[in-house]
Amino acid sequence: MKDTRTTVKLIGTLLVAAGLALVLAGGTTWIMVRSQLVAENITVAEDAAMFGGKQVNGPLDAYYQADIINHHSLDMAGGKTYAELDREDPVRATVMNGSFLRSSLFTSVIAFGVAAFAAGMGILFALTGLALRKIAPSIGAPTVPADTTPSRAARATA
Repeated sequence: MKDTRTTVKLIGTLLVAAGLALVLAGGTTWIMVRSQLVAENITVAEDAAMFGGKQVNGPLDAYYQADIINHHSLDMAGGKTYAELDREDPVRATVMNGSFLRSSLFTSVIAFGVAAFAAGMGILFALTGLALRKIAPSIGAPTVPADTTPSRAARATA
């Protein structure tokens, strides 16, 4: 039974270490993506659904900036996407740039999501590891049988 306890404790330790690594990786990724967005000095368009005039520095404002770029591109192109425009259309290059900007912003939104997921899973791993380490000493320990002696009340009526 000692081997089982040792194994469970080792697994718990590994889960805690993996959890801490995931939290660190998720946090580092979040900070790196945020700092790169801030360095681009992008401001959300005033006519965006939310965050108008605010600097893009997180997933929500990046999403709303990408959304308003799409609206502007569609307005400029008469409701057509880049792929639907004629190759000779003079607005095609501008719509293409809008499409590239949207893709870049959506990539940052996804990166923020992956970073948050990694950190969340890291917390879950670490808590699971701590729980395993806490219960490891009781694995295989002899159980105490229930008290089978009659209670005072039962003895008094007998």
